[in-house]
Amino acid sequence: MKLKEISRTAIQSWSPAQHHPIYLATGTSAQQLDASFSTNASLEFFELDLAEPSLDMKSCGSFSSTHRYHKLVWGPYGMDAQGHPSGVLIAGGEDGNVILYDPAKIITGESDVVIAESDKHTGPVRALDVNPFQTNLVASGGNESEIYIWDMNNFGSPMTPGPKTQPLEDISCVSWNKQVQHILASANPSGRASVWDLRKNDLIIKVSDHSNRMHCSGLAWNPEVATQLVLSSEDDRMPVIQMWDLRFATSPLKILENHTRGILSIAWSLADPELLLSCGKDSRILCWNPNTAEVLYELPTSSQWCFDVQWCPRNPAVLSVAGFDGHIDIFSIMGGSSQTQSQRQADQISNSFGNMDPFGTGQMLPPLQLPQANAPPVTVNLLRKPPKWIRRPVGASFAFGGKLVSLENPKLNPQQPTSHVVHISQVVTETAFLKRSDQLQATLSSGSFVDFCQEKINAAENEFEKTVWSFLKVNFESDIRSKYLELLGYNKEELALKRMNPGDTGGTLAVPLPPPVGSHLWCWVKWLTDKHAAPWTSHLVPSSGQSFNVDGLITQALLTGDFDGAVDLCLYDNRMADSIILAIAGGAELLEKTQKKYFTKTHSKISKLISAVVMKDWHDILKTCDLQNWKEALAAVMTYAQPEEFFSLCDLLGGRLEVAEDAQLQAQACLCYICAGNVEKLVSCWTKVQDGYCPLSLQDLVEKVVVLQHAAEQTQRSGSAAVGILLAEKMSQYANLLASQGSLSSAITYLPNNTNQVCNTAQLRDRLCQALGCQAVAPAAPVQTQRAQSQLPARQHSSALPRHPFRPVQPAVVPQPSAAAAPVLMPTPASAPAQLQYYQPVRSSDLLL
Repeated sequence: MKLKEISRTAIQSWSPAQHHPIYLATGTSAQQLDASFSTNASLEFFELDLAEPSLDMKSCGSFSSTHRYHKLVWGPYGMDAQGHPSGVLIAGGEDGNVILYDPAKIITGESDVVIAESDKHTGPVRALDVNPFQTNLVASGGNESEIYIWDMNNFGSPMTPGPKTQPLEDISCVSWNKQVQHILASANPSGRASVWDLRKNDLIIKVSDHSNRMHCSGLAWNPEVATQLVLSSEDDRMPVIQMWDLRFATSPLKILENHTRGILSIAWSLADPELLLSCGKDSRILCWNPNTAEVLYELPTSSQWCFDVQWCPRNPAVLSVAGFDGHIDIFSIMGGSSQTQSQRQADQISNSFGNMDPFGTGQMLPPLQLPQANAPPVTVNLLRKPPKWIRRPVGASFAFGGKLVSLENPKLNPQQPTSHVVHISQVVTETAFLKRSDQLQATLSSGSFVDFCQEKINAAENEFEKTVWSFLKVNFESDIRSKYLELLGYNKEELALKRMNPGDTGGTLAVPLPPPVGSHLWCWVKWLTDKHAAPWTSHLVPSSGQSFNVDGLITQALLTGDFDGAVDLCLYDNRMADSIILAIAGGAELLEKTQKKYFTKTHSKISKLISAVVMKDWHDILKTCDLQNWKEALAAVMTYAQPEEFFSLCDLLGGRLEVAEDAQLQAQACLCYICAGNVEKLVSCWTKVQDGYCPLSLQDLVEKVVVLQHAAEQTQRSGSAAVGILLAEKMSQYANLLASQGSLSSAITYLPNNTNQVCNTAQLRDRLCQALGCQAVAPAAPVQTQRAQSQLPARQHSSALPRHPFRPVQPAVVPQPSAAAAPVLMPTPASAPAQLQYYQPVRSSDLLL
């Protein structure tokens, strides 16, 4: 693709790779005239700004010179020492001149820009090259086999590489070897190339074609293979590029034949030795792979000849082409089309003439339009191979199951075919996570949940974690409620001892004695039993005009058998004991009514607790109790709740704790959900109280969920509870994490059945089955999501164990790779939630309901 252009009839040279920004130096070409036939000469510098969409390049400096040039070379000499911040531009003149310019001074507009100058050559200097290892050394070639080595530190005294070659000829090109710093090559139009060793100051080998039609116009060394070079021929009878290897110098190693007329210039890319540019008198610019003699790319150019091509040292995809049509074009090797260039030429013509008739008639002309071509615009294809600078020397990609696929492209001899090896390795980063997952798998296989829970209790880092595992352990023991009460701080044996010794209660709850029966009621009942006479009626029953006598009314009610009225009168007169005793005599229905009235009228710190114990109305207690006394409320439910309502009551208390503002109370909701067997809400609550996420935190949650799930299975005849969306999502995350660490066999056992609830679960199951070599099993019919569990089925002890809800498939055992050599990247564990201390007995009066 064409990037920029310069309207100059000039030779060119790019700034060194170390220089930024990128500049292109142009010098007026010797033996060529532009369209104005001007005899002036100049040096100019243009900046390559690819961010600017225009095709024009910005001129950054110029210098009017008395010389015209055959060759320009821009070297980095002096840039490191800050003596010449832009390096040195070396020019070969038409009068045998070798001139050193300071580009930095030309760009800033200074006048003293010539560093040094010599006219030692007897003819035009057509060949120049800078040593890539010692940048102060410059080789030049002129007429009569003259080759000089210039040291820019001592420019006045050049040296020669050895005696002049015979017969004397013009030197058309010189080139330093790109691998060995003391090797220099030169070529002449007769077709011979000479290789010099500067350590010996002698010629070591000559390379020539036996056809005598090889007129050398270009010479270039292989950037990577020290013994290989290419020669180009400008003879139309033999328009070829010969590739020579000095170790086998009897004949060319390869011959590149695709030009139809003589080749004028070649350039070998230093960034990719498989890219070689050539331009010729057939108006073609070709990009070759010299190792295979294949044309990889052809640049879109005009019909004019191009006499010089050069790669940009800093941007390897950019190249410049100088043509006899008075233009220097900048191209990208990455492809494009030539349509923009044709449109630009039409625009220039239109801007020059405007809309007026150029022949003076004064009439307006229609807008200039390009003739429509019959064929569509030619688009040049891209390179047939990726350039080396964009090819990856190495590559890696993660695959399913923690597999790492890596490749390496070693730097080998391009002449030899190489085999590329792809490595597949197992990467394990969470070794601690996998170890704990294996322990959980062993527990699931053996069923030793009590030992597993005890190990977790012993290894707990805080009281809250220890309490949670203690509650989970109780589910696998006998007398579950009594063990729950002990964990809450209520031991029946200790309470019995304190009741027998009230003085040693230490402020704890002592069972009170029955209240004394009213003496007056006791006496009258005893008198009625002994059938005494009734002279007492005169003072109990009020006569007309006397004040209200409650005792008399109660007496009348009793004598008439009206127990309801007698009880109401006792309650009215605040005779609570009398009302309860009379209600007992009146029957169960009257007793229940009296109890309700009693608790409605009586208000104390423990009245609601007594009401709940007597009336068995625990829902009201749990809905209205002070959450700071949640422990006492849970203990009461443990003691008095019926089996069919126990789990729903625990779930109700947990729901209130979970929405509390106190973060510590929110954490205690987990214990209530464990007692309720509510796995889904335990997952939700645990997720909220956790601070952050890491694999070990997810492992903590899965351990608790799996243990609680097995406990629920053992105590529910109806089978396992429905798996909710959140639980299914967590189990899918856990399975995916196991799979990423290579533990495929374990991962598939944790996938939930109801795959419709979580995205990508079905895909993960299918990938696991394919990786394990087992047949994918269609998931069970979607189970209705467990969204709210205010009413849970009662858990009952059962010997029948239903199927594990996270084991839909039992795959074949597949050997897993060892994690011994894998990198260990341990994430920082999430901070522990609010701590929960072990519970001590408290006063029953502290239960503020």
